[in-house]
Amino acid sequence: MLREPTFNATMSPNGTMRVFSGLLLRVRSEAELAAVLGHEFGHFEKRHSLMQFKAARGGSDLLAWSALLASMSPSYNTQRAYQDLQISVYGSFFRFGRDQEREADLLGLGYLNASDLRPQAAAQVWQNLMGEIEASTTARGIRKPDFKAIAFTASHPPQGERAEYLAELADPSAKDRDDGVDRYRAAMATWLPIFLQDQIKLNDFGGSDYLINRLAENGWTADLWFARGELYRTRGNQRDLVNAVQFYRSAIGLNPAFAEAHRGLGLSLIKTGERAAGQAALRTYLEIKPGADDAGMIRLMVPGE
Repeated sequence: MLREPTFNATMSPNGTMRVFSGLLLRVRSEAELAAVLGHEFGHFEKRHSLMQFKAARGGSDLLAWSALLASMSPSYNTQRAYQDLQISVYGSFFRFGRDQEREADLLGLGYLNASDLRPQAAAQVWQNLMGEIEASTTARGIRKPDFKAIAFTASHPPQGERAEYLAELADPSAKDRDDGVDRYRAAMATWLPIFLQDQIKLNDFGGSDYLINRLAENGWTADLWFARGELYRTRGNQRDLVNAVQFYRSAIGLNPAFAEAHRGLGLSLIKTGERAAGQAALRTYLEIKPGADDAGMIRLMVPGE
């Protein structure tokens, strides 16, 4: 397990699997997590990492010998032929990797189809990710990506393609199986505030706001309101600060002893010009958490402390 806020999991040839905290933040159920873990185990089962190593070594050997032979006849046609060979070798290598990813996807889905969990969750993983990417690009003001386009150097199939074939091949008779949503939420409860804090530090406003709202579909909690307040406060636009005040107050309404929410509320109020109310919120923060790491700095902002 790695505390790394991006969506990823990897498998090594020796069977070591690395699961990033960003993946755990983004999946919503045991079934969705199982789809990814099954995919990674599929890589190990089929020895994909070793096959990729052999393919890369074979391709590099071919190019090395070809370059040597081309240097012995340095004509334009020879150089052009060598460049075409380079493109062909590189293209074959990337295509080989994408085919391995598709095979691992289907193996993971096969494990889900044979399990007690709902296999339709495998497609949902990629549908959620596409929603996050779209929200991120919209907030940045850039063009929405084509989720079915395949770049020449792409190491994985496009998200749209994966969502489509996983949805088609999921066992339709298993659509009413348990997802393990409640069990997964309970297991994540302690870690969720930490992973949300790491996500906000990525400076991806649209993607982070999408994730927080998705997590709140089953009900807003103090931690989710607080995370949204932090997201808006750190972006720092004047309207964002007004929204952040509302979000912090919602968090405090659910948990009056939430010290960090009082801190965020105080800082936001001061920036919006409500200095007295902001200082009162910071005093409450110091009362609840007098030994906080930033207590000294906060006291400088509160007269009489």
